[in-house]
Parts: sequence; C-alpha cells; structure tokens
Amino acid sequence: MSDTKLAPSAPKTTFAHRLYTGDFQFDFMAHRRRWYTISAVLLLISVLAVSVRGLNLGIDFVGGSVFQAPVQVTESTVDDFGQAVSATGVADLDTQVNTVGDSTVRIQTRSLENDEVVTVREAIAEQAGVASDDVAYSLIGPSWGKQITQQALVALVVFLVLVGVLIWLYFREWKMSASALIALLHDLVVTVGLYALAGFTVTPATVIAVLTILGYSLYDTVVVFDMVREQTRDLKNQPRSYTQAANAAVNQVLVRSINTTIIAVLPVLAILIAGLVVLGGEGPLADLGLAMLIGMISGAYSSIFLAAPLLAQLREREPAMIKHRAALEKAQRRKTKVVASVAASDQQLSAAGGPLAVLPAEGVLEFATTDDAASVEQQPATPADDQAPAEPKPRVQPSKQSRSARKK
Repeated sequence: MSDTKLAPSAPKTTFAHRLYTGDFQFDFMAHRRRWYTISAVLLLISVLAVSVRGLNLGIDFVGGSVFQAPVQVTESTVDDFGQAVSATGVADLDTQVNTVGDSTVRIQTRSLENDEVVTVREAIAEQAGVASDDVAYSLIGPSWGKQITQQALVALVVFLVLVGVLIWLYFREWKMSASALIALLHDLVVTVGLYALAGFTVTPATVIAVLTILGYSLYDTVVVFDMVREQTRDLKNQPRSYTQAANAAVNQVLVRSINTTIIAVLPVLAILIAGLVVLGGEGPLADLGLAMLIGMISGAYSSIFLAAPLLAQLREREPAMIKHRAALEKAQRRKTKVVASVAASDQQLSAAGGPLAVLPAEGVLEFATTDDAASVEQQPATPADDQAPAEPKPRVQPSKQSRSARKK
C-alpha cells in the first residue's frame, strides 16, 4: 500500500465567518429590483397605516387638560388613577396616566369644560388623599400644538434642503444628493408609518427621535457614497462598469455598516425595553426608543439596498458611462471571439489525426499528425542534451625529416 497521504481539505467557512472576516461578495446591484420592491411594500404599508389608522397625537399637538398630584408612586399607581378618572362618568376623556419621578402622578385628558375639570380634579384628589387645591391643573390649547407641528415641518424641510446642498458640494455630484434625499424620505415615511401601526403616542420625544435617525441615516449613506467615489475614481481606465465598481464598494463597507448598526441599536433597544417593561409604555422613553429603533434599522437598509443601487442606475444613464460600457462589451466580444477561434482550431486538428507529433530532423522541428507520422522517414536523432559529447580524435602531427631525406 502506498504511504502517500492526501492533503487535508480546506475547512468550509460559514456565511457568518465570511461576513465577519470581510471575505464576502454579493451582487447587490443585480438584485436592485428586489430591493425596490421591498421598499415599495414598506412605503405602501406605512402610507396605509397613517391614512387608515392615523397618528396618535399627544396632548402637546392636539391640546388638552393636564392634572398633576403629589403621591407616593407604587406599581399600581397608574392603574388606580386611571380607574378613578374613568369612574367620574365624564365621556371620552382619552385618559393617559404616567408618573413623574417617585412622588408625582400626571393625568392627561382632552380639553375639559369647567364643570368637568372640577369633577375630575376632585376624583384625582380623593385617590391621592390630598385636597383639591393640591392638584395642579393646566390647559394646553390646540393652537399651541398646531404651531409646534408647523414649526417641526418647517425645520424638517430646511434640514432636507441643507442636507441635499451639503452632499452636492461635498461629492460634486447631484445624483448622490438626490439618492441620499430619497433614502432619507424613505426612512422618514417608514418610521412614521410603523410608529402609527404600533399605536404609540406622538410626543415631542418622537420628533426628537425622528430628527436623530435622519442624521444617522445620512451618516451611513455618506460612508457608502465615499467608498463608491474611491472605487469609481478614474473609471475609464478600469476594466469594469460603474455598477460593478459600486457593488464592490458596497461589499467593502457592508461589515462596517452592520457592526455600526448593531452597536447603535443595542442602547436604543435597552431604552425601549425600559420604557415598556419598567414604565409600562408611559413616558418619553418608550416613544423615543421605538422611533429610533425603527429609524436606525431602516437607515442601515436604505443606505445599502436603496441609495447605492439608485445612484448606480442614475450614473449608468450618462453618455460617458454608456460609451465606457460599450467599450467593455466590445473588448469582451473580441476576447470571446479569439477564444472561440482557438477552440475551433484545436478541434479541427484533433479531428484530423489527434494530437500533434514533433519529429526531429537534422536540427529542424517538423509538425505532423499521428497518422502522417508513420510515413515520415525517421532522420538520425541528434544527441540528447544529457549525454556527454564524443571525444574528438587526436590530430596526426607530421614527422620531421631532414632536408636530404626530403630530396630523395
């Protein structure tokens, strides 16, 4: 038996390992229709959620009555005061109860009339065990909430315009600016729609979260575009198209984007869990955590699966890119033609008589097929290179004779 040992086969690497080490290549651009379809479905769900279900606007946006009472907060405080206010018999209160620290309870209702204010105030004072005058009351008018909404929309429009101008100045490319703005609008609509679908109350904390995730989405998109610019520099001297170069750029920043998103999502997830589990969904933590969680995930998705493919599609329509792509296709056809010609020549020689035979003849190499080799007269073979050459015979020297002998 032979003692030869087979070389061990290379271990199979998993998808997670290749992704961790960066040894990962995926054609994102070829599947851009799939990413566009996913985004379209998310946008449709978001628009329907806002249109049908609507946003649950908080008291800061629609106005209402706010009561605050001093009380020692316990686990049942929120439920006890909610039941006490509901027992007053006042219709359509839309009560929201939450705690402020460990010594205050806050009750929000719709805008109440004077007699309704007295009734609800007495019920809260009785539940808290204090006098009615100790229950603070304030009224937030709907005009103030409308003013806040208008200012938030104006700030959002100004933010988007400044972002578009900044990206255009930085990259010197308006198509990058347009792609980034489309990705930002995608993240905004998806965040608002899923927020409406969850039924959470829109508070000032929600507005802060939306503006925060827009900044995060913009940062992730700029990182991707910066790598695309590096890969597409001097593209006319590269043997690849803009789409192929952009796909290579996305693959290079993919691991970084995933790691950055995971690190950023973990504390946001902790905020959301604290707001839901510890505070029971009341207060700004749950509102802030949910909006930021949805927005960060959507921003990471849009920067890779929406902004980059959209940019590549816009750039490929440029005349210079069309000309460059045509040159690449022409070179590829020429290469394919040469390979096909060589393959056809090999096939003809094989059909004629098999592989080529090399016949030595007086230092000249002659090529013939195996069928013709039998009819070729074999010539004397030249000595092999590894054989020592024959020693030359010594030259016979003439013998010396005297002059008298030569005369005879």
